[in-house]
Amino acid sequence: MQTQAAATFRKTAETFEPGAKSLPQRYFISPEVFTQEKERIFSRQWVLVGHQSAIAQPGDYFISEVANESLIVVRDKRGEIRGFYNVCRHRGSRLIESRNGQLSAAIQCPYHAWTYALDGRLIGAPHMDDVPGFDKSDYPLHRVNLGLWEGFIFVNLAEAGSLTSILSHSQPSAFAGASRPSLPEEEKRERRKQDGFVSLEDWFAPLKGKFSHWNMSILQPAKRIEYDVHANWKLMFENYSECYHCPGVHPQLQKVSPYDSAENDLREGPFLGGFMKINLGKSLTMSGNACAAFVGKIENLQQVFYYSIFPNMLLSLHPEYVMVHQLWPQSPERTLIACDWLFHPDAFGRKDFRPDDAIEFWDKTNKQDWHVCELSQQGISSRAYEPGPYSARESIPAAWDEYYLQQMS
Repeated sequence: MQTQAAATFRKTAETFEPGAKSLPQRYFISPEVFTQEKERIFSRQWVLVGHQSAIAQPGDYFISEVANESLIVVRDKRGEIRGFYNVCRHRGSRLIESRNGQLSAAIQCPYHAWTYALDGRLIGAPHMDDVPGFDKSDYPLHRVNLGLWEGFIFVNLAEAGSLTSILSHSQPSAFAGASRPSLPEEEKRERRKQDGFVSLEDWFAPLKGKFSHWNMSILQPAKRIEYDVHANWKLMFENYSECYHCPGVHPQLQKVSPYDSAENDLREGPFLGGFMKINLGKSLTMSGNACAAFVGKIENLQQVFYYSIFPNMLLSLHPEYVMVHQLWPQSPERTLIACDWLFHPDAFGRKDFRPDDAIEFWDKTNKQDWHVCELSQQGISSRAYEPGPYSARESIPAAWDEYYLQQMS
């Protein structure tokens, strides 16, 4: 379980540790390091894949790619959100090809028509009744660990190793046709602990109730924009975690949110960030005015909160909307980013609802950030690059680097 989050906000420069430097070149360009990241980070930790509003109705689904694994995230007939590996239990065919959609009642393999209920049960297997000893209940879809935090859906592949060993006790032998006894649930849980598995509830325990004012579980999406950035995924985290670059890169942002106003309450570990000030009566929109009804009972309308949640979530909390980035590393030098803007359901029917005012503002700001990240990637790839010293205004990127290195060790 994570340690309890710090309760006090401190100016960025106050928590800076002199001597911190940026990461060595290999962490940004090495295929070997990238492979290690997939195994040590994205295959073992809770990874954001979406918000529950994306699959609002039974049968709604989307496909997510995590550490080269294709996963089905679907809302079943009872309204429960489930996650499965996108792999048929017959001969391994990919089950669903479309990125998202609506399933009427079941998931059917396009190869031999094995059919699964939305809760993963095998309910149809043509001609398999002719196979002695075949039992459909032995072949449900393989589940992936899935949980919800504040309405956001996370998956964890960490049990992949223990899943194989656990299943080996309950699945028929391919050669002998005999079944081994299933492990007791308590023993399965103990194996998870031994493998370093942490439940989603325990993982987010330090943040319990911290963001309740934003009502994130009920928010609805107004738009998603996807970006293909030719830069290493860590550069986006480091960029998000400081505003040292804001005066030169984001002149419009700087006009309404002073670059030196940052104060942070989460300063070490997997959750990092705090708030920046918004000028009185202003909002982070193109017009400078609020674009929607407030998402909840926000205590201070002159603050915007920015938090990075390791390893692939950037969470921006505004008085009238929430902006979320998902980062999906594709190679050492390429990252796909999905950015969603979420608003209170009541905002959509009001005359003062102008979501594009915020979306345009941040789309412009995002592109400015992605551009300098791509410039960084180009420079870091040079033989002349060597780690440079962080400034006192970059204490959070330095803390992010430290936690990242701990996960890679």
